[in-house]
Amino acid sequence: MELRQLRYLVAVAEEANFTRAAARLHVAQPGVSAQIRQLERELGQPLLDRSGRRVTLTETGEAVLPYARAALAAVDGVRQTADEFAGLLRGRVRLGLISGAAGHSFDVVSVLAGFHERHPGVEIALTEDTSERMLAALRSGELDLAAVGLTEEEPPPGVSFRLVVDEPLVAAAAPGDPVFERAAGGALPLAALEGRRLIGLPRGTGLRAVLERACTRAGFRPDIAFEAASPGLVTQLAARGLGVAVVPALPTAVAAEAGLWTRELTGPPLRGRVALAWRSDGSPRPAVRSLLERLHTALTRVAPDPGAG
Repeated sequence: MELRQLRYLVAVAEEANFTRAAARLHVAQPGVSAQIRQLERELGQPLLDRSGRRVTLTETGEAVLPYARAALAAVDGVRQTADEFAGLLRGRVRLGLISGAAGHSFDVVSVLAGFHERHPGVEIALTEDTSERMLAALRSGELDLAAVGLTEEEPPPGVSFRLVVDEPLVAAAAPGDPVFERAAGGALPLAALEGRRLIGLPRGTGLRAVLERACTRAGFRPDIAFEAASPGLVTQLAARGLGVAVVPALPTAVAAEAGLWTRELTGPPLRGRVALAWRSDGSPRPAVRSLLERLHTALTRVAPDPGAG
């Protein structure tokens, strides 16, 4: 049994025609027929029914076809892995990003462009989603790598991560908003948000989970009046006086340009954390590992631990 015989069988089964299969494989049609007949003789069973206008699989052929496809996929995987370790990165990396991650301050686009230029043989499939859904997609194998918001110090089961962002969360509102009357020493107690109309990211995002968990521990339920997937839209809503936004810390100049006052939240202090995450059951494929390293190097801006000496 030869791999080309299995490849010919799969092509004929999918095209339901010897001539079209031969054209797809760029070989002569008699050669395809001869190789499949040789395979049938070796197996002692007919695999194709040639009696109709369309070529169809026999019962034995239907049973054999999944194994033929699996064998071909395994061989392709061996070649791809060998190429990757030889430095000829190929394949496909499925990358997920939290909404807003591709903005100016989190310049994923430049990293992906540089990676593609260096490794044109690697296809990158990019999607934006909530952290909750992307973590589920990582565990199920639908994603290879994702930038997600974190709510816990330890990674979720089945996932490993590298931290790239760790910064305080702040309350942001229009200048003169009454919420700031409760600020002291440049900080705002979390309890000041009780009963206020809040603006936040959707459920399933890391920041939303951090906010809801902190408010529950403080003894109240946050009143989320507006949800927006884009952090930029969240701050715009706050600047127009529609509520208090809870967002990662903004540079003073950026907050002023947006027309916002901000105060760091305390009691307890809230942190916004973003990590690059991947499945923990084994080492990532070379293409995934290479993109992970580039993203980690380019995006790491972990805030210093205020408790560190």
